[in-house]
Amino acid sequence: MASNTQGIQQLLAAEKKAAEKVGEARKRKARRLKQAKDEATDEIEKYRSEREKQFKDFEAKHIGSREGASNKIDAETRVRIADMERALLTQKEPVIKDVLEYVYAIRMELHKNYQK
Repeated sequence: MASNTQGIQQLLAAEKKAAEKVGEARKRKARRLKQAKDEATDEIEKYRSEREKQFKDFEAKHIGSREGASNKIDAETRVRIADMERALLTQKEPVIKDVLEYVYAIRMELHKNYQK
């Protein structure tokens, strides 16, 4: 019986060792997974920043800076406003004259639906 009890003790000790080894293996696996995830995140960030830099270089090369486009639009707007103001100054008198002639030219006539 003593050998039987001793055998059971050995089995329990072996089971305990196996459980510890399995636990350690799980911890190592979790650490490796976390490390792989961190490395992948770093790699993704590096790739993203590289692609952003490439895009900005492309944008600057082909489109120009946004300030340049904004300045160009502002200049075109100022030119168009100046053209409109010149047109207003040259056309104001004839337009006012035409409007006043239309207002003063009153034609008296009966409505087509008027019945006597």
